[in-house]
Amino acid sequence: MIIYQGPSLIDGLPIVAIAIAQSGNVKTGNMVQTYIIRADMSPMEASKTGADYSICGNCKFRGNPTIDPARKIAEKRECYVNLSQGPTIVWKALQRGIYKIVSGHAAIAAIGKGRMVRLGTYGDPAAVPSYVWESLISEATGHTAYSHQSNMPSADTRPDFMMISADNEKQARHEWSNGNRTFRVIKSTHEIVTGAEILCPASKEAGFKTTCAKCGLCGGSSVKAKSIAIVDHGPQNRKRA
Repeated sequence: MIIYQGPSLIDGLPIVAIAIAQSGNVKTGNMVQTYIIRADMSPMEASKTGADYSICGNCKFRGNPTIDPARKIAEKRECYVNLSQGPTIVWKALQRGIYKIVSGHAAIAAIGKGRMVRLGTYGDPAAVPSYVWESLISEATGHTAYSHQSNMPSADTRPDFMMISADNEKQARHEWSNGNRTFRVIKSTHEIVTGAEILCPASKEAGFKTTCAKCGLCGGSSVKAKSIAIVDHGPQNRKRA
């Protein structure tokens, strides 16, 4: 279902947010998944041309735009999301017109009622007005959310229910000093800041102790817990390994 269509709060260009009720994602579990994509071009085209800035902002993992005809996506893209899978499937379904538009608090709240919800399966939730997410999670059992846009004035970053994505320890400590919880990608478990961070319980390095649907720790500062770190599991890291 389409729960938002309108301008990105990052750059004002057209985006759409789509909620998918069922998911077979092994790590997250069967959560309501949400995809934030450009409304006017495919996710792969947006990546290659740099137009994914509308939904990814300053995230360092989006890579560099390219005009190389041999490439389908941005150069040096390190995001763990495989654009040819979920995002492209959602885009093609959008083009076929199979998603109905859902608006208003009650209708959007009904989608997440009694469920765990993932804000930004692809795309940064801060590109969408936060009232949409407030409705979606208002009757949910819990949610996960991450944003790289804490320094983007126009974005609707809500650290009360979004984890702030930190690119290094310095950034993480800055966010902690402001009372915010962070989610940080690290190269090895040795980088975890003892007393401030814990390893993602759903990660390989933690022994796959649980799923995101059962864990619920990545809910921003409204969750009273330490910040979360996870060892890099993006495609470029796998290539390096």
